[in-house]
Amino acid sequence: MRVVWTPEAQQDRADVWDYIAADNPRAAVRMDALFSDTAARLAEHPELGKPGKIPGTRDLIPHESYRLVYEINGDTVWILTLVHNARQWPPVRD
Repeated sequence: MRVVWTPEAQQDRADVWDYIAADNPRAAVRMDALFSDTAARLAEHPELGKPGKIPGTRDLIPHESYRLVYEINGDTVWILTLVHNARQWPPVRD
């Protein structure tokens, strides 16, 4: 399977990078590598995560503070978002 980060998930990842790097650039590198490694594992084991809170999605926790939300569609794993666990997930809709 191939793993694809959606533009929204890429932005989430960049935001995490910026936030962590402001205080500790080395920690940002380590965290980003953890996200990459976790997503890469999904290529071989797409059902590694547990069923997500949104039907059709799955959640995988690469770090105690973050969750990768993804879906499997055919031969592609789509990383939909990267969410800090302190945030409301799924987001509340008006």
